Amino acid sequence: MQSSDLKNLKIAVVGAGYGGAAAAKALGLLGAEVDVYEQANQIREVGAGIGLRPATMNRFREWGIFDAIAEVTSPSEYFEILTATGDPIMKETWPADGEQTHTHLIHRGDFIEALMGVLPAGMVHLGHKLESVQDKGDRSVLTFADGKTVEADLVVGADGIKSVVRRELFGDQGPVFAGEHAYRAVISLDAAHGMVDDDNLRMYIGRGTKVYLLPLRHRGQVSFDITALCPDGTWTPQVTRDDLLKTVEGFDERLVSITRDLDMDTVNVRAVYDIDPVDRWHSDSVVLVGDAAHSMLHHQGQGANSAIEDGGALADALREAGSVKEALALYQATRKPVTDELQRISRQGWSEDEIDEVFPGQKPAAAAPQE
Repeated sequence: MQSSDLKNLKIAVVGAGYGGAAAAKALGLLGAEVDVYEQANQIREVGAGIGLRPATMNRFREWGIFDAIAEVTSPSEYFEILTATGDPIMKETWPADGEQTHTHLIHRGDFIEALMGVLPAGMVHLGHKLESVQDKGDRSVLTFADGKTVEADLVVGADGIKSVVRRELFGDQGPVFAGEHAYRAVISLDAAHGMVDDDNLRMYIGRGTKVYLLPLRHRGQVSFDITALCPDGTWTPQVTRDDLLKTVEGFDERLVSITRDLDMDTVNVRAVYDIDPVDRWHSDSVVLVGDAAHSMLHHQGQGANSAIEDGGALADALREAGSVKEALALYQATRKPVTDELQRISRQGWSEDEIDEVFPGQKPAAAAPQE
């Protein structure tokens, strides 16, 4: 689209999570008028640490916000997969993207705070719970719980796995329970029993349980995550310390000790859900990004990264196409094959038998640690 057309675009982003904030930043740089509507009354992110892949960091560099993100991260060289007792299975350097070779490890709270910090003042409107959206062809109308309505040339649905935008226009693609729970906490380096001495992610697998140690050494902390099989699909289940200890029976005793020492009041507990692939992400003037379009299991660590990439790809498509409608079709054609595959692979999990699916032919050669 022509620069003058882009500057005349009025865009409403629904949701101020990673995907919404990234889309708002990328679309704002086109010169469009962008407003973000978030149902919460304050922006906060619970949970623990994530890894921002090289391609994601390149997007931040492109948008001029690399330093703002990087200063609250630690760059990581590789990730390692080990058995429950610490025997190496494989060790893999993070996939590079051009000259950018590091994945940057960051606390979720720091990440959303940094993203909010690079958006213009007044762009984000809190306390706006979406009730409905109507696509009228060349524009769409949002109606919020307080009765307020907003018209926009383009609506970006970034409202998560339980997306109202998706439900209203693209069908009720409800969350799918994965048969797992995720237990997440942030602990001090001292509480890690000497298991963290660098900035590299390690995952221990055994008996249907995966234990992640993601260093946040710039904070003096470690993100500790147990993902374990469990039939209870309650969205926020109630668990005890003994429940957690059962999931790590037979694991390295240091991991058992970390689990035993957890302050249960600080442990984020949730059942693990994704959605099945959505056939269509857009109408004439409404489009989905992030979890609203392709919520995926966390086993590949690609949820937030995919949401960021969506925002960049949507901005690219608007710049390249002749109209909003053409841009949305181009965006879906670019991103959907990628995220469909990531959703599929993420559902494979990380059992020893499934590692070859993700890293073909590498498992046998990785039986010994690499220098």
